[in-house]
Amino acid sequence: MREGWDAIVVGAGLAGLVAATELADAGRRVLLLDQEPEQSLGGQAFWSFGGLFFIDSPEQRRMGVRDSHALAHADWMGTAAFDRAEDHWPRRWAEAYLAFAAGEKRAWLHAMGMRWFPVVGWAERGGHGAIGHGNSVPRFHVTWGTGPGVIEPFVRRAREALAKGLLQFGFRHRVDELIVEGGAVTGVRGGVLAADGVERGKPSSREVVQSFEQRAQAVIVTSGGIGGNHELVRKNWPERLGAPPAHMLCGVPAHVDGRMLGISEDAGARLINRDRMWHYVEGIENWNPIWPMHAIRILPGPSSLWFDATGRRLPGPLWPGFDTLGTLDHLRRTGYDYSWFILDQQIIRREFALSGSEQNPDLTGKSWRQVAKRAVGKGAPAPVEAFKQHGRDFIVRNTLEELVEGMNTLAGNQLLDVAQIRREVEARDLQFDNPYAKDGQTMAIHNARRYRGDKLVRVAKPHRLLDPSNGPLIAVRLNILTRKTLGGLETDLDGRVLGHDGQPLPGLYAAGEASGFGGGGLHGYRALEGSFLGGCLFSGRVAGRAAAKAVA
Repeated sequence: MREGWDAIVVGAGLAGLVAATELADAGRRVLLLDQEPEQSLGGQAFWSFGGLFFIDSPEQRRMGVRDSHALAHADWMGTAAFDRAEDHWPRRWAEAYLAFAAGEKRAWLHAMGMRWFPVVGWAERGGHGAIGHGNSVPRFHVTWGTGPGVIEPFVRRAREALAKGLLQFGFRHRVDELIVEGGAVTGVRGGVLAADGVERGKPSSREVVQSFEQRAQAVIVTSGGIGGNHELVRKNWPERLGAPPAHMLCGVPAHVDGRMLGISEDAGARLINRDRMWHYVEGIENWNPIWPMHAIRILPGPSSLWFDATGRRLPGPLWPGFDTLGTLDHLRRTGYDYSWFILDQQIIRREFALSGSEQNPDLTGKSWRQVAKRAVGKGAPAPVEAFKQHGRDFIVRNTLEELVEGMNTLAGNQLLDVAQIRREVEARDLQFDNPYAKDGQTMAIHNARRYRGDKLVRVAKPHRLLDPSNGPLIAVRLNILTRKTLGGLETDLDGRVLGHDGQPLPGLYAAGEASGFGGGGLHGYRALEGSFLGGCLFSGRVAGRAAAKAVA
């Protein structure tokens, strides 16, 4: 490997690819390092559903959605709830990202060949009032090609830069130290790991075969968060969310370990908002796992009944798809690490989507023929049906008594009382005798079906769960799965990492999840979804362009 780089990027995920290609496009010589093998190029983004947050997009307008920068701004700030002195830069990053999402973001990506599914999803629907958490309108744009479709333009640009001699990959290069000289970061040191042909996403060897040292005028840290390191997740777990779970699943590969955050701190960087994190409560154990404790998240429509481990129905607006962290907060106070959905075949067929590119072969493979089968088939999408058949968290029965018995057997206790569950289900069923109701979840279902996209492909027609024609009945045990780190390295609007004195640490930049997707936490306490990949894109672009100017 040659020496004399203009910039070194640590982490070859989406943010790292964006930063590296922006540097190369500016004519800078860049070294892109990653501890994983080449087959894991693109990092976590490869496994994603590919959702992107746009404001007032053509896709929204075609679906009859009226969005605006002002509405999105109100939603974001009500969701983020910035309230700390440390939120100065996160708030400014949020303002900048909203302008980007309402402005050139879509055109920039479209020019690189990226396209989106025409039906815009409505994630994190909120329900706490107009100034509270949640998206007032659908903003979740699924990329055509899902996660692989998001990273493809940047992988292509990186390989073009490689061919021009402007970029070099350093796979299996694990950074263990940032070199600091004269108060500035001037390079990296670490170990070269043994070659490993392991499948993408699976844990790779940590055997060190030699050491390395590389110098550059700028170093950009894009190494991700801590979701794969449960010890660190529990250490940083916020008191406001109750006690950390004893049992969690992993929504990210094991290499998402947070190592570079500590290494950056050791070099003088300031890490803020480390207690802000984003974990899902609709996790199911993957029956065909890739990484340890591999979990898949259900992306639910609003119709499933949600019960805690003791059989109490969750209060409004903690309905499926409405408030991720509000639901996590509530469930942590029940004393149990799991909860339950109860639904039927009509709901699972229409409303269950699974996170992950590998769980959506129709969208990932860009097959309109397979997509059409979602709308006309009698069963759920094939990956969902596979979980229904093989997943240990799924129970399928013909009667409610049999269903509750199976739920208690799976949980290994007798917490659920069939009479209590029946009372809730029958009361819920009576609410569908009219097109209006007093039950908040029922009203939310009717409201969802007023949106064209939900009525067409996402939300089941209101019906009675105990009507055998809609069966069989289905229960799903839901686990907590770790996913995103919302805090991170504090950065200014150029992506420069700040030290403990609040001043930029010369030579050091950060982007992506390592920077809390910008500033050290542009989401604040909660996220609106579709903004994680977008945060990688935006912060990677900002840091790459700023570093390119700095090393000119």
